[in-house]
Amino acid sequence: MVIYLHSKRRWIGFLLTAILLVGVAGSCLYGIRRMVFPKGYQAYVEKYCAVYGVDENLAFAIIHTESGFDSNAVSSMGACGLMQLMPETFEWLGTKMGADGSEDIFDPETNIHYGIYFLSLLHGEFGDERLSVAAYHAGMGRVSQWLGDELVSPDGRSLSYIPFSDTEHYVRKVERAKRVYQTLYPSD
Repeated sequence: MVIYLHSKRRWIGFLLTAILLVGVAGSCLYGIRRMVFPKGYQAYVEKYCAVYGVDENLAFAIIHTESGFDSNAVSSMGACGLMQLMPETFEWLGTKMGADGSEDIFDPETNIHYGIYFLSLLHGEFGDERLSVAAYHAGMGRVSQWLGDELVSPDGRSLSYIPFSDTEHYVRKVERAKRVYQTLYPSD
């Protein structure tokens, strides 16, 4: 009887230690994930998402995917800043917004403002987040072309598949990052 109680206590002690270790490890992993998926430039993202009706988690997912929160990032194609805007797109957006042309594409607030405005335009054009993200990557004209192709879009409003593998990969990365942001920051 004494041996049985001693074994039972040891088992309970082991179980409590294991639960504590799992909790500590989970907490550390949660903290690491928040470091990998930060909410950098949060004030700007919140401000412009509120102005243009864009999901904050989507904006953070795009910044994470596009530049990894590096405001000086330049892609091999020439896209610039946090939201990786092409200079021609940046100028076009500035014209639509009535800017004076002196704006800096690398300025974090300006880049986020223009990028979120662009996302709102894409959503207005396509009415679908997945199509908007595809257009952010491949261009509005390309997505419109895909929607006009019955092999890719039987209904003209959605895509059966994304014909460009790099755009399909990009859309999946953004969707995955958005889910991570929703999980890590549920109350935000």
